[in-house]
Amino acid sequence: MAFHEVRFPLAISFGSTGGPERRTEIVTLGSGAEERNSPWAGSRRRYNAGTGVRTLDDLHMLIEFFEARRGRLHGFRWKDRADWKSCAPGGAISPLDQRIGTGDGARAAFQLAKTYSSGGASFERAIRKPVAGTLRVAVDGAEKMEGADFALDAATGIVTFSGGAIPASGAAVTAGYEFDVPVRFDTDFLEINLAAFEAGSVPAIPVIEIRT
Repeated sequence: MAFHEVRFPLAISFGSTGGPERRTEIVTLGSGAEERNSPWAGSRRRYNAGTGVRTLDDLHMLIEFFEARRGRLHGFRWKDRADWKSCAPGGAISPLDQRIGTGDGARAAFQLAKTYSSGGASFERAIRKPVAGTLRVAVDGAEKMEGADFALDAATGIVTFSGGAIPASGAAVTAGYEFDVPVRFDTDFLEINLAAFEAGSVPAIPVIEIRT
């Protein structure tokens, strides 16, 4: 079991369906009232890329990717076209997009995160698969330089500041970036349909987020 730092082919994932899933347990009492509880602290994303296969070349690309991942065994990156930036999909990335921590004068490592807020409630999601080359970071509004001031581990989403650039106590650490979702196939079998001439289809290509 391993994680392959490779992205699922965009040409096939285009037009896919899916999104975040949560688990809520609901108990209906004798009075008709209900009690709700969530055993999951965070959401988990599911996708289906079955509609993306349009040609035999697409099908061959999918088979190669599936076999190289050994079906469900190895994870890979997935670009969620509805949620792939620290800002809205149509916005421009800014180093002020997301607050990822507060300096204490000694802490050097910060986990990238994205906060979803609505109606006074919010949920913070750890971002573990940022896209290399897209990260912008600021401390108290002043943008820092990757390489000189900080380094990014694109496999974990951890930003580490160099010794001379560690954020001061109380300083807001913010970041902007693109990111992928760590996923795996949710099937060990590809049901391939070759009924159409010079075309192929796969009714379902289920993909599920890997949570750690």
